Amino acid sequence: MWLTGVFGVATKYSEAVLAVKYRVKMPNGTMAGGPMYALERGLGSKPLGILFAALTAIAAFGIGNMTQANSISGLAQQTFGVSPWVTGTIMTVLTGIVILGGITSIASVCEKLVPFMAAFYILGCVILIVMHIDRVPGTLSLIFSSAFTGHAAVGGFLGAGVMQAMRFGVARGLFSNESGLGSAPIVAAAAQTKNPVRQALVSATGTFWDTVVVCALTGIVVVNSGGWQQGLSGSALTKFAFEDLHVVGPIVLTIGLLTFVFSTILGWAYYGEKAAEYLFGLGVIKYYRMLWVIAVMTGSVSTLTAVWSFSDVANGLMAVPNLIALLALNGVIVSETRDYLWSGNLDKSSGS
Repeated sequence: MWLTGVFGVATKYSEAVLAVKYRVKMPNGTMAGGPMYALERGLGSKPLGILFAALTAIAAFGIGNMTQANSISGLAQQTFGVSPWVTGTIMTVLTGIVILGGITSIASVCEKLVPFMAAFYILGCVILIVMHIDRVPGTLSLIFSSAFTGHAAVGGFLGAGVMQAMRFGVARGLFSNESGLGSAPIVAAAAQTKNPVRQALVSATGTFWDTVVVCALTGIVVVNSGGWQQGLSGSALTKFAFEDLHVVGPIVLTIGLLTFVFSTILGWAYYGEKAAEYLFGLGVIKYYRMLWVIAVMTGSVSTLTAVWSFSDVANGLMAVPNLIALLALNGVIVSETRDYLWSGNLDKSSGS
């Protein structure tokens, strides 16, 4: 995951450059962009643009919806004994209220949730690490040795070899920061900026903080706890680790996960509807939002294995056309970067 996060900074930067460079203004005055427009307008391949948009509209229900809802419903059941049906109903209603307001409503909610959730969750992780600071050297050694040499079949590490470590590390790393998937550039294209590079620099920093910092803290806390040796996985494993902070720990984890999940569901709702809009026009958005709200409930009460399998497959498929755009339009990315960073041309307009 760390390697994916580090190299993902360059990928996320490149995606955002192309998204802003080739974005278009819609009839309702909003800006639309992303790999589908880069493939169509930059690469001249409408079929690949359609393929990416179709895969994104479908994949969004996995990575951005059902897995998220499943995580919070599972934790609520384990921590407070709340039925997934109750949690799902609450999440469904809240999601419906926000996404009906469109990008303005989504942005307004997320800009309030994200800073709070990051600070709150990081503080909880830091406290847990300090409480068991003596275990950290051994934890880091275990993480690196298991990644490159595999690990004995014990508890949550059952059958964990190098190939499995790479497969899950890359899959979860991309799940975390979305670098290479082509999803995040869709919202980057909506930014009020005149230069592609300016927005791309902002977008790239998110990958570092998300995967290299936040996920690293989570990983250290989880391995420190030793819960993996008991066969625990998913939200149960994280819950076990946070229980060291008696009473407060489960609350910190629940609030942190709830805000993470809700902001992700809202963000991916926008990604998915913009992909659907590319395929069928503005009229499809209201129907896509209805399906989105229904999927929140479906994910809340579905089995974890089925939900994650769907997400991993869908993510891999949508990344293919996006990576084609990144490789084929590499020269455009380099040109825009040089123009902004070395030529001092900070006022170059793009996407108008």
